[in-house]
Amino acid sequence: MAEKENILMQRYEMGKLLGKGSFAKVYHARNVKTSESVAIKVIDKDKIKKCGLMDQIIQEISVMKLVKHPNIVQLYEVMATKTKIYFVIEYVKGGELFKKVQRGRLKEDVARTYFQQLISAVDFCHTRQVYHRDLKPENLLLDGSHNLKISDFGLSALPNCKRKDGLLHTICGTPAYVAPEVISQKGYDGAKADIWACGVILYVLLAGYLPFQDKNMMDMYKKICKAELKWPSWFSSDVRKLLRRILHPNPNRRISIEEIRTHPWFRIGLDARLFDSTTRDYVPSDMDLALNSLNSNMVECNSAAEKLTILNAFDIISLSNGFDLSGIFENSNKESKFMSTNTAMTIITKLMEVAKSLDLKVITKTGGLLNMEAAKSGIKGVMSINAEIFQITPNYHLVEIKKINGDILEYHNFMNQSMRPALEDIVWAWHGEQPDEK
Repeated sequence: MAEKENILMQRYEMGKLLGKGSFAKVYHARNVKTSESVAIKVIDKDKIKKCGLMDQIIQEISVMKLVKHPNIVQLYEVMATKTKIYFVIEYVKGGELFKKVQRGRLKEDVARTYFQQLISAVDFCHTRQVYHRDLKPENLLLDGSHNLKISDFGLSALPNCKRKDGLLHTICGTPAYVAPEVISQKGYDGAKADIWACGVILYVLLAGYLPFQDKNMMDMYKKICKAELKWPSWFSSDVRKLLRRILHPNPNRRISIEEIRTHPWFRIGLDARLFDSTTRDYVPSDMDLALNSLNSNMVECNSAAEKLTILNAFDIISLSNGFDLSGIFENSNKESKFMSTNTAMTIITKLMEVAKSLDLKVITKTGGLLNMEAAKSGIKGVMSINAEIFQITPNYHLVEIKKINGDILEYHNFMNQSMRPALEDIVWAWHGEQPDEK
């Protein structure tokens, strides 16, 4: 990774590992010339190409170029080699706001200050036609001066994501923070959906827990759609009135950011610099460059050809009985399905290993689809199997194994005696069975 000892591109001295995910690692680093601390996200090109996530990376870069604001984590530059992509971003050392809330609810004045900073940053994004779509305390960081910074624009949308009706249709985000109209799957206004998420965040900061929660996902879905709110005794009358308007289930009657800014509760102790007109009127010089850098094939943000098909959590909720996932599957004697809590890359790697151990030849491997063939011909020719991975949430994947050619009995014997036992360590639950409690 480093050209000379631990120096990256002769510009950054790489430091300790701050965190890692399926496709990237984040390091603390120091600018050699200025001594400024930065965070560097190192992305494995091969891994994101295999899972068809390159378009998402391009989208994130383009969005972050547009949103230069004091309360948004800044992207300084992007560098690349043949094998790696490097995001040089602002180092925010205070950690997630979520961790602060985990220690207990915040005082009203403290929560209001964070909410004011959040609204300022979200308002700025919306003036640039950027919609975050995954606002939650885990994506809000705190700097050394306890100022809020929005991070993680991986699910954000630009105007190119809208359909002909002028609405967004990709259902994404974290279920407990998603607006009712997003769940309805009829299209939604990104700005109004973000405002709803801001309201959920404000409730969480003040209460210390979510406004809409239930062990049964279907019941939580119903609560969100009805906006069933229960008020803790310590909530003031003014904040209740504001939250009722923000968390209105009808997006056409939901309060706008302009109206939030004039609300009496919001204006208490407001730092006028948060909505300074000179900052709001500033348009980054690289806006055209950022928009032009988008892949011309990206009509809908999750429509890349070589990408895991996403079965959205809300599709599952609407089709299943509570969170009993077996209800979404159609019965077929040619298919076997299982749920996994492993990453897509882990599942793909395991499938490749199992194919090799069972003397199966992998014919194609595109995105989340693998085609495997037996080495020898069977009763009805060579047995051919497809294994396809579908993303439900970042933490849950559905794997469908389907017979394409060969004898059905031979396929079932192979699945029960060989394939299922070999895949055991990545399986959370097979279709029709209860997940193992580990």
